[in-house]
Amino acid sequence: MTGPDPASSRDRTRAQLVDVAAELLATEGPDAVTTRSVALAAGVQAPTIYRLFGDKSGLLDAVVEHGFASYLAAKHPVGTDADPVQGLRRGWELHVGFGLANPELFRLMHTALRTAGGRTAAAAGAGVLQARVHRVAVAGRLRVTERRAIELIQAAGTGVVLTLIDQPEGERDGTLADTAWEAVCAAILTDASTATITGPAAAAVTLHAALSDLTALTAAERALLGDWLDRIAESQRVKG
Repeated sequence: MTGPDPASSRDRTRAQLVDVAAELLATEGPDAVTTRSVALAAGVQAPTIYRLFGDKSGLLDAVVEHGFASYLAAKHPVGTDADPVQGLRRGWELHVGFGLANPELFRLMHTALRTAGGRTAAAAGAGVLQARVHRVAVAGRLRVTERRAIELIQAAGTGVVLTLIDQPEGERDGTLADTAWEAVCAAILTDASTATITGPAAAAVTLHAALSDLTALTAAERALLGDWLDRIAESQRVKG
């Protein structure tokens, strides 16, 4: 008969310590997350934390990694919305809702140094946003480059959440997130009332989104055309 797998036991202990640290962070704030308090709450010796995470910073990095993984798991699959703009809006609402429900974790996720695992999880989340923005571009609804749209959404969304969680809960501006979303839409989307693509910027962005389908061109030609299209879209934004 074989004994218990040491690796499995180690993984369970590690997961338990991350959960305990995340709970202390949520209920008592970052100052409450010490190696001593986490070890005591988890029923282990403090050296266990140093062995598994190196130090408190390593433990907090693991909490950040876990936070990004939870955030990503809550996202609905890309392509499930008939309207790509509505899918983008749902992603915005999830982002804001996650931040308000997990203020201390959200603040840590967006201000702390990240581990390689945390960066991977964050990149996966960004990949979902990229896919959603790409669908909007393919539909001819984007007036700026995909990269510009992603940057604006990320900056506005994270800024809104950090602003709201700094406000006393009973005094939070309930209209701020919607107002910010409307401002982002005005900056990145074409007019929904027309089914046609209007203006050179929107045309350039829409064609850029379809570059992978232009098999008559070589990879180098598609890359060159993509650069030209980005320059057209950016030049129109500057003029505007």
